Amino acid sequence: MAPLLPSTERTLLARVARAQRDGRCPSLVAGVVRDGALVWSTGRGEVGEPHTDVQYRLGSISKTVTAITVLRLRDEGLLDLDDRLDRHLPGTPLGERTLGQLLSHLGGAGSESPGAWWERTPGGSLDELGLTDADRVLPAARRFHYSNLGFGLLGELVARARGRSWDEVARDEVLLPLGMTRTTPRPDGRAAQGYAVHPWADVLQIEPEHHAGVMAPAGQLWATATDLGRLGTFLLGDSDGVLSPDTVEEMTHPAGIDFSSPGWSSYGLGVQVQRPSQEGRPGVTLVGHGGSMPGFLAGLWADREEGTAALALANVTSGLDSALPSQLLADLRDAEPRVVDAWSPSGTAVPLELLGPWYWGPSPYVLRAIAGGLLHLGGLGRPGRSSRFRARPDGTWVGLDGYFSGETLRLGEDSLNLASFVFTRTPYDPAVPVPGGVDERGWHAVTFG
Repeated sequence: MAPLLPSTERTLLARVARAQRDGRCPSLVAGVVRDGALVWSTGRGEVGEPHTDVQYRLGSISKTVTAITVLRLRDEGLLDLDDRLDRHLPGTPLGERTLGQLLSHLGGAGSESPGAWWERTPGGSLDELGLTDADRVLPAARRFHYSNLGFGLLGELVARARGRSWDEVARDEVLLPLGMTRTTPRPDGRAAQGYAVHPWADVLQIEPEHHAGVMAPAGQLWATATDLGRLGTFLLGDSDGVLSPDTVEEMTHPAGIDFSSPGWSSYGLGVQVQRPSQEGRPGVTLVGHGGSMPGFLAGLWADREEGTAALALANVTSGLDSALPSQLLADLRDAEPRVVDAWSPSGTAVPLELLGPWYWGPSPYVLRAIAGGLLHLGGLGRPGRSSRFRARPDGTWVGLDGYFSGETLRLGEDSLNLASFVFTRTPYDPAVPVPGGVDERGWHAVTFG
């Protein structure tokens, strides 16, 4: 694990110091993750040392942990993301919504639970919420609508499937296996006091702290910077057996789009996915989550391409710039860009004669073998639909991303069959059964007028 350069540390420290001052945060802890560990951190304001062992409330970063518990059940074969909620949690007005829709905030569930504001009042059981049809605020799968209620229901599903509280399931199946030993549902040991700062004066008021009951899976957890950094390494792919690498990758695929956010912002399965509006950095995709509860703000974002993550924890209700972690990642990318591994030759998973140009009708495409035993099909010399493909045991290939995600590719000597498309070695090859047939006159000059 290589330490950061002193000049990089100075840049990051200046960024955090300004954020703490301008955001009027009683205390602020921030850090960056690289090479599988928290390589740099700082504490500003009234925070004791070691600052990396002081708990702060995570707020909605808890949703990522909740999603992991649900996906563990899915990977065990106990449920499917296409299952209706009422198959596993009967008796709610959202019973026809699917688990996948709730995980990606596409279920149309209300943003909050009914009754008193759950973030500031102790919570009870699902029955005590008293859900009604009014908590189904939008049709399913029509638009992104952030829902704390939806994650409360998912946590209750996990609790019933395991026969114990969501807190216990999260602790035993996610937090402890990841080494997050200082992450708890209530403050335990050294923990920051949550404050609100008056909007017009530099005075404070203590914010309440409680257990949110059935809504706990939406925002209950407290964690240290060290533990939050460990969750960052999880998002970067070091899942330590809690989930398979493929499932972690699946979590980061964007589904619902949040049109209210500047730049490109979306949601996967329990994680936010965004391309921040940062001049000169096109195409940088970050995955992670923000969090807020009365008295606390938090953020964790990972740049999977660079292999880095950044976090921020503050004990203030509002004021901290939520972009701080992404700004730290941008600073790190500028100061110490990742040096990629050297290219080296590797074999191909298919015969060489199958690679190269193919045609979808008159449009040229090229099939390439790429690293990891994958294939890539994309436009040749002009824009076109493109996807990567992974081999299946039966000899077919499945699309991993892009237009053909999930679709089956079948390779032949004279054609590629993909969904209903047929790719041929020459444009509209008459020797291949092209859908709709090929005009018997073939390619010929036509004079108009």
